[in-house]
Amino acid sequence: MIDYHLHLWPHSESSVWFKLDQIAAYCEEAAAHGVTELALTEHSHRFVDVMSTVGPFWLKLGHEPTSAIMADYFDWHARNSLEQYVSLAQLAKDEGLPVKIGLEVDYYAGQMDEVSGLLAQYPFDVLIGSVHWLGTWQFDDIDNPREMLEWTTRDVDQCWADYAVALEELCASNSVDVLAHPDLIKVAGHYATQPGEYWELMASAAAQADVSVECSSAGWVKPIGEQYPAEGFLDRLVAKGVTFTTASDAHRLERVGERAGDLAGLLEARGISQLASYTLRQRQMVPLRAG
Repeated sequence: MIDYHLHLWPHSESSVWFKLDQIAAYCEEAAAHGVTELALTEHSHRFVDVMSTVGPFWLKLGHEPTSAIMADYFDWHARNSLEQYVSLAQLAKDEGLPVKIGLEVDYYAGQMDEVSGLLAQYPFDVLIGSVHWLGTWQFDDIDNPREMLEWTTRDVDQCWADYAVALEELCASNSVDVLAHPDLIKVAGHYATQPGEYWELMASAAAQADVSVECSSAGWVKPIGEQYPAEGFLDRLVAKGVTFTTASDAHRLERVGERAGDLAGLLEARGISQLASYTLRQRQMVPLRAG
């Protein structure tokens, strides 16, 4: 199996990246779960290079109650060097570790061409795309009471509709190879009245753009208590011939490769026997299970 969603952010004010031996530990933990290929995919918004490219877009939405929260968030997170990150990932590959150089590319409305131009300068194997905010509202920040309060003041169906539009635009930008946690909008436990309507829109967008979709265990430890994508969404994706990667969305060692076998079972139950692997952003299909 593969795990195409691992984070390496140094959780401090330092810009010192994880060391090679820590990536090796990720690989060892992954192997214990039957995972033989990892993609290092830190968030794009944690790099000064990316944020210099897109600029403080939240200032254009200063009327939103969450704009100031977002300003503080990026002030804390955007402090690292993309070159340093890519160099470490390349070193891990050169040392023979089973890793891919990747990035989780956050969606920036109307600015994906600029982001793509920046990322084209680096030897990425895979770019996974995600939508983590609507306007300046970080709807998945479940540890922030102020952000979660927004769920009590907004129409949930409209939130799902806005998310679906953002995901469609991300797919159409041709800036990513894989959609990460494609139904992340459900993370806090708020479901649309008719989720199938939005699943269909998002599945069609993925199929039309020919992007792969991540099947992730991360949702099992979130308030929603459900993998990404939901089974009804997964069925629609399979019906449209979409290819898949698997992922744990691990932010720490003990989560690497988590419940990989359960993800494999979900896919095998739907006739999926191969996963999408990427090298220099070119897709190759590999067996779902090694051996």
